[in-house]
Amino acid sequence: MKDYLVVSPEVKKAIEENKPVVALESTIISHGMPYPKNVETALKVEQIVRENGAIPATIAIIKGKLTVGITPEEIDYLGKKGLEVTKASRRDIPVLVARGEDGATTVAATMIIAHMAGIKLFATGGIGGVHRGAETTMDISADLEELSNTNVSVICAGAKSILDLGLTLEYLETKGVPVIGYQTDELPAFYTKESGFKVNYKMDSPLEIAKALKAKEELRLKGAMLITNPIPDEYSMDKELINGVIEKAVEEANSLGVKGKDITPFLLDKIQKITEGKSLEANIQLVYNNAKLGAQIAKELSNL
Repeated sequence: MKDYLVVSPEVKKAIEENKPVVALESTIISHGMPYPKNVETALKVEQIVRENGAIPATIAIIKGKLTVGITPEEIDYLGKKGLEVTKASRRDIPVLVARGEDGATTVAATMIIAHMAGIKLFATGGIGGVHRGAETTMDISADLEELSNTNVSVICAGAKSILDLGLTLEYLETKGVPVIGYQTDELPAFYTKESGFKVNYKMDSPLEIAKALKAKEELRLKGAMLITNPIPDEYSMDKELINGVIEKAVEEANSLGVKGKDITPFLLDKIQKITEGKSLEANIQLVYNNAKLGAQIAKELSNL
């Protein structure tokens, strides 16, 4: 493993000393938004984690190395390369490592590498899920399978609202993944606070969530807990408006034959253009919000 996995000295020391650490993904840097906004956002997310008492560990594949705690220079490198960097999920990891190439890690890949390093918590924007029309396309994100298998719990603003949220919850139910709502009993829908679907449990404090995570760990139950954190009120978008925008973007994607791992960045880009940047700002703010909660939970967990 030591030939493939590189953990920064700061992150390694924190893990060894049972200090709070929060993993962060790198797809948002290369595929989430344009340069230099992507780099500014990634660095701000790390700052928020630090301000709330935890160590950030942004994860990426750099020249074939599974790198945990990439440097600001490496964040800038990924931001400048942008879409040239492979969007790396589970299936891509061994190929990129063997070829010595770069990869921006998705939720699934970030979970895998975080687990290798011994990190228990990961904060992101939104998870992938069951895509609309999946009953005929079978387009289901690898994120969901990873949540059922890998012991790294995820803080997010729910599943991206471009997905079929009902089927995504059904899939998680089938796989035994507990879905927690932070101060809400309703699944957040990424851009909006409400989706119309209920979570399994509402929890009102980072300590309550940390206690559940600790119990899960001590019971040796496989897989993650999914902790959903609604977007702050001031950045939440109108539900009817955003749903209409998403429908329009999905129709265009279908007409152009956009599929697989290209569909999410295509839809997010279209939604950003149609909303004149409002969806991008909402996306950034919900990531900040999740980083804060992730750090708070990690801090409580390290004290138990």
